[in-house]
Amino acid sequence: MISVSRPFLDTILGVVPVLSELSASRLSVAEERLRHPRPGSQIAAAKQFGVDLTLLIENLRLSPAERASRMHDVIVAMEHVRGAARRYRE
Repeated sequence: MISVSRPFLDTILGVVPVLSELSASRLSVAEERLRHPRPGSQIAAAKQFGVDLTLLIENLRLSPAERASRMHDVIVAMEHVRGAARRYRE
């Protein structure tokens, strides 16, 4: 079982300087490209395939720390589900 503690996550976030929030102008450009992808682009292909690009936009609005925190919460929830499934099988 893999478990990531909050202090470990905070340590990693403090060490990785590459993670930075998008500036308002870069976020605006990213949102525009996601809302109105160029025909033939990979974003257009993803949209055609059924990828919900609004979820990506929502996540881009979060800070890297907020994204990592949400990811941590999902991992914890999945571990709970995995444990429940394991107990059910036993």
